[in-house]
Amino acid sequence: MCKGLAALPQTCLERAKEIKSKLGVLLQKPENAIDLIIPYPEKTEKKPDKLQKPTPEEAAQWRESLDRVLINSYGVAAFRSFLQSEFSDENIEFWTACEDFKKTKNPVKMAAKAKKIYEDFIQSEGPREVNIDHFTKDVTLRNLVDLSPATFDLAQKRIFALMEKDSFGRFLRSEQYLELLVN
Repeated sequence: MCKGLAALPQTCLERAKEIKSKLGVLLQKPENAIDLIIPYPEKTEKKPDKLQKPTPEEAAQWRESLDRVLINSYGVAAFRSFLQSEFSDENIEFWTACEDFKKTKNPVKMAAKAKKIYEDFIQSEGPREVNIDHFTKDVTLRNLVDLSPATFDLAQKRIFALMEKDSFGRFLRSEQYLELLVN
């Protein structure tokens, strides 16, 4: 007849509890669905290079389009600073994260960056969630299953259009930008 757990030696009971604890961790549901798709660890980013201030003529060319601002590292920094003053810098942060993601060749690094971008900017209630529609979120989530440099393209285009339509005009009228035209 079975005498139950009391008949087992104490070391066996302790080992069984340890195994049960480890299995329990594995069986827990992840907090985010993204953990099931991309389980890679994150890496730290390198420091940005020193920026060179544009000439007034170069800065004047930025009026042509937001693209002109974003191809210039000082332009990105100036636009970011402006958006920070408006408490909407998550848009430029998302855009630059996507640009960095597109340049990534290593699949492990690409997966880690994709996970971070999704968790920070796309996921509902993310710490820096950008304003995109549900269709765009769904497409982006589906793209995460098979990563490519184009994974975030639709969301990035939506945020670019939002910045171009909304923030860019105010940036061109800002003191920050106007100072670049005279110095």
